[in-house]
Amino acid sequence: MEAEDDAAGIRAAGAAADEASLENQDMSFLLTAVSTFLSDYGWYFLVLCGGVYLLIQQLRKNRPSQHRGSAAATSQDAASVVRRQEALEAARQRMQEELNAKAAEFKEKQQRMEEEKRQQKIEKWESMKEGKSYKGNANLTQNSDEAATSSTVLKPKTDKKPIRTSGYNPLSGEGGGTCAWRPGRRGPSAGG
Repeated sequence: MEAEDDAAGIRAAGAAADEASLENQDMSFLLTAVSTFLSDYGWYFLVLCGGVYLLIQQLRKNRPSQHRGSAAATSQDAASVVRRQEALEAARQRMQEELNAKAAEFKEKQQRMEEEKRQQKIEKWESMKEGKSYKGNANLTQNSDEAATSSTVLKPKTDKKPIRTSGYNPLSGEGGGTCAWRPGRRGPSAGG
């Protein structure tokens, strides 16, 4: 019996020691494990937390719109979608018509310009056939037009005052105030 009492005492002492070791053991092992995990995978953990947060926000935003759907709201939404699409199509059609009109105007203008250039080339060729200079001919017609339009001769104004005296020369250094620039001496700076 004594052996059994000794064994029971040893077991009780072992259990008390285990309880004591569990009670005396602090959270230092948890602190070291967490700090090791964060030092190794901290940035990944932070990005994961941010992604989860954004996912939750997105799901919360989508959830109320899913619960609103009833038959009347759906039919109203369908009608409004159709109206929006029709308005969008009408706006696109108007913009396309404006673009087509501008393109037609541009094409017509280009054709007029090409026709004018062709006429000028024909006139130049004809004047060259006659032995006249095309440029000289154009200048003569402009001069004759100017002479015909101006019947009076314009006289130049003679009462203008000169800005500076006739003897002014900016390079001479005279009459320009107290600030005069002189070039430095030629040659090496140290005499020796």
